[in-house]
Amino acid sequence: MANVKVFSTPTCPYCIRAKKYLSDKGIVFENVDVSGNEAALKEMIDISGQMGVPVVVIDGEVIVGFDQPRIDKKLGL
Repeated sequence: MANVKVFSTPTCPYCIRAKKYLSDKGIVFENVDVSGNEAALKEMIDISGQMGVPVVVIDGEVIVGFDQPRIDKKLGL
């Protein structure tokens, strides 16, 4: 099983889509809400170089945005 982490905010439509997509595919993931968590926001920026969400990390590979083809490829879907 892949180690999946999603850095997101509650109001971001692409974050909502990414989390719903992973849930619908039965993928277990850790959701990290960066909206009120400075440490999590700093971690996200450090690993992605981006301030935008979502940032999806799958087994250490950073995917910025809801890039379904890359997510599918990395998860073997």
